Amino acid sequence: MTILGLSCWYHDSAACLVRDGRIVAAAQEERFSRQKHDPHFPTQAIAYCLREGGLTAQELDAVAFYDKPFLKFERLLETYLMVAPKGLRSFLKAMPLWLKKKLWIPDLIATELDYDGPLIFPEHHESHAASAFFPSPFERAAFITTDGVGEWATTSYGLGDGHRVTLQAEIHFPHSLGLLYSAFTYFCGFRVNSGEYKLMGLAPYGEPRYVDTIRDALVDLKDDGSFKLNMEYFTYPHGLTMTGRRFAELFGGPRRAPESELTQREMDLARSVQAVTEEALLRMARHVHRETGERNLCLAGGVALNCVANGRLLRESPFERIWIQPAAGDAGGALGAALVAWHMHAGQPRTPQTPDAMQGAYLGPGFSDEAIAAFLEREGLPHEHVGHDALADRVAEVLADGQVVGWFQGRMEFGPRALGHRSILADPRGREVQRLVNLKIKFRESFRPFAPSVLAERAADYFDLDAPSPYMLLVAQVSDAEVGGEGLDRLKHIDSAIPAVTHVDGSARIQTVHPETSPGYYRLLKAFEARTGCGVLVNTSFNVRGEPIVCTPEDAYTCFRRTHMDVLALGPYLVTKQMLPDAEEAVFTAEEVAEEYGLD
Repeated sequence: MTILGLSCWYHDSAACLVRDGRIVAAAQEERFSRQKHDPHFPTQAIAYCLREGGLTAQELDAVAFYDKPFLKFERLLETYLMVAPKGLRSFLKAMPLWLKKKLWIPDLIATELDYDGPLIFPEHHESHAASAFFPSPFERAAFITTDGVGEWATTSYGLGDGHRVTLQAEIHFPHSLGLLYSAFTYFCGFRVNSGEYKLMGLAPYGEPRYVDTIRDALVDLKDDGSFKLNMEYFTYPHGLTMTGRRFAELFGGPRRAPESELTQREMDLARSVQAVTEEALLRMARHVHRETGERNLCLAGGVALNCVANGRLLRESPFERIWIQPAAGDAGGALGAALVAWHMHAGQPRTPQTPDAMQGAYLGPGFSDEAIAAFLEREGLPHEHVGHDALADRVAEVLADGQVVGWFQGRMEFGPRALGHRSILADPRGREVQRLVNLKIKFRESFRPFAPSVLAERAADYFDLDAPSPYMLLVAQVSDAEVGGEGLDRLKHIDSAIPAVTHVDGSARIQTVHPETSPGYYRLLKAFEARTGCGVLVNTSFNVRGEPIVCTPEDAYTCFRRTHMDVLALGPYLVTKQMLPDAEEAVFTAEEVAEEYGLD
């Protein structure tokens, strides 16, 4: 039985193919369209999944969509009626897309796929719960799903047992922990639904001086983790923005203009809302543990990508083990919907897998050596065939020499994190690496931290972490880190053996690398350790600011040419900047980047 799962029309649309309960393929549409967070119908992602599965749409046994469009439409209409006459502009902007496309998902699927088989529509948070529990290694577990909003639910918890997930309680719109965090993302001048990572990265530069203000004025947080927002301060139910005049008055002035200079206020706001979010999630976890009595916890929904909060849940919640869906946002809803169709609609049993059923999240397109060679020859690109056996040693050598490498190997990752198949890599021991890679390669704000990839067996030597973190979704302290200074100046006061991956609060967002799921990347880390004594690498996603992670060899080469990366490892082939006769014309200078993006 083969099932196609779909998500679209909000952000990060995706497709997933499940055959007899096994995940065959999964990818976001953005990777093919090259439009970051592409919300459109995932035509190209579907085509990839069908190719990977070796079948046509007519051979599918079912198609599952990640939410119930009519129930979501009901929420929109009720909200508009509740706030009328406010919200007319928002209403007029939203309705054409709903009336032309969003309400016609069955017809759209039939037309786009030439498919007339069964369609299944789980609820949004049921899809999230399924994506959290079914691929997990647990026979039974509690789950918490938290995001902006699905149909009505913004937060839910329940129990996963065998081949079923059961939602036990929900919090409904407009009260949303995800939208609270997005409101502060917006107010601090970042883009909603993509800038939340920036807010989380900015938080350690600030002080939690607004926590009491948030708790007193904005959020009524109960002991069990339930909450209500004071909607007098938010405009998202009826406006085209997240916050308005009262919110600005509460925090001493208007929102920061995008790309303008960051001030201490934004740093303190980020730290404060992060602290409130962590406390809410900890209270939820304690309550869910009391209610379910389970030892294991699964997480999904966009808020589950808050790896700082996840680290606290691991350390401080009563749960013994935690598993987080690597594609925790809406993209993972496509996977959850397909698994609901398999396990709950088809009634098929489930056998938990070790370490989990996600296959390292390497579920996207891969390219054979022959395909890569054909691309290099077609483009006339000078290159060296190193071979897979010698690749790790050669790349470890250039990394140890201080060079930055674009690493393109195997199947692309599913979810927002690059996990060593579509990654930019560097030596974590250099003090200037963090600033260099941000400014000259990623073209992004200099305050943004980088994540370490570490050999799984060496993680405890570098970090205060006693659990696997294969999907870069847990933050822990760097063992030897000492930090000082204030505000953005803290970047200059990091004392650590691996300063390039040590954030200004002494923490790191860790990926543990395991030979079973990523043998090639593991070999590279082992080769780097043998050469340097360091079992850690800087790992950041293979893309530049404003673009999705690269998917194809063409994407990788384009990104390589436009930046100050030194070496590109495309499968068993190496391309260096010295090989390219026009390399100096193909990249921006650091000064041009700083001027273009308003960076320090």
